[in-house]
Amino acid sequence: MKNTILILFVLGAFVGKAYGQDTLLVTFREAVKIGLENNVAYQSSVNDQDVLKMEKISAQLGHLPRININNNLYRQTGQQFQQVEGELIVTDVQNDILSSGLNVNLPIFNGGRRLSTTFAARLFDEAGKKNLERAAQEVIFNVAQQYLQVLMDRELYEIALQNLENQKQQLMQIEGFVEAGIRTLSDQYNQQSEVARLETVALDAKIQWETDLWALAETLQLDPNTVPQLVPVQIETISSDYLAMDLDELYELSLENRKDFSARQLLEEGNKKMINAARSAMYPQINAFFNYNTFYTSLDQRSFNEQLLRIYPQQTIGFSINIPIFNNFDNRLAVTRNKVAFRNQALELGAMERRLYQETKLAYENYKAAIKRQEATRIQLSAAEEAQEVIRERFRLGVSNFVDLAQANQQLVTAQSDFAQSQYTLYFQEVILQYALGVLDVEV
Repeated sequence: MKNTILILFVLGAFVGKAYGQDTLLVTFREAVKIGLENNVAYQSSVNDQDVLKMEKISAQLGHLPRININNNLYRQTGQQFQQVEGELIVTDVQNDILSSGLNVNLPIFNGGRRLSTTFAARLFDEAGKKNLERAAQEVIFNVAQQYLQVLMDRELYEIALQNLENQKQQLMQIEGFVEAGIRTLSDQYNQQSEVARLETVALDAKIQWETDLWALAETLQLDPNTVPQLVPVQIETISSDYLAMDLDELYELSLENRKDFSARQLLEEGNKKMINAARSAMYPQINAFFNYNTFYTSLDQRSFNEQLLRIYPQQTIGFSINIPIFNNFDNRLAVTRNKVAFRNQALELGAMERRLYQETKLAYENYKAAIKRQEATRIQLSAAEEAQEVIRERFRLGVSNFVDLAQANQQLVTAQSDFAQSQYTLYFQEVILQYALGVLDVEV
């Protein structure tokens, strides 16, 4: 009895601790939304996408001329050289100078570098978007897994509490049987021991529930003093459309919908474009340019506007041709690096294609197994309920012994727990299959 009181005290302490925390009522979609907003890896991917987007814009604008204005304002002190009437005069003076220029540079031919870079940047940006969508699916998958785990823990805890209450009622009946002389005192002691054991089972279930609940709170990045209160989902047995498809059809569906696989394909193609961009440095580069320069000097007595706008302006327009001859193999090094990046992407794409087939097959087989398991546990639960009812009646009549009753009770609790777990497992296996196929809904 002392052990029972101690266990109840500890259980009450856990319950009191839970109620001492701030609770936040959360539905599954709200949990997903919070997860997407607070997940560090996902938000980092969102930030990285901004860079890819700007790289794409920069590559597109690279087809336009570069325009720059430069201004220099400085002072020279000491000996200054001036040409006056054909003579070079050296004087020790102070000279304030302002120079200004406009430079325009337009690439005419660079071996296709601009086109290759533009295509590659566009592919990398699209691959980033695909990876971002897959990252969102991964967040949803993780949140769903933990969300359903907490709901299952709570149901298992409720089953443990219900079983504990039933066994307490059974103990009261046995105590009455003992007083009436129908049962021996040993049956009463055995039942008291069973009740004490079930109190420990209920405590363990409570601890497991709270542990997984706090793990979900950490995943959602909630405040340290806030614990989520989850709204149950409807666990229903729904015939999935994917069961009507064979494995090859599911594999083709996953190839079409897996965002990470599409991203790998885009990255492979983008790295191939970067090889062409690196090779372009081996060809002559032709650029058109226009320069406009002027300046003002304090040694000239004429006005600022006259010097800057009428006397000293110079304009230069022309073409520049740069022919690479020998650059210490820098160009070849750039080509080799991009070739290696392309080959590595091809290897990763092939490995992902094989892994994708394995993931699809495993998710499909586990989903079918989960359906069979639910059907089996439903039969198991029905049979256990019937057996427990019969043996309990036989025990009341004095035909069965305590061992038979305890075994029937244990089988019933096991059947209840197995059936509850099979329901949540089947529900989550549907999520796993959708995740493997890349069709997991990310709309929240």
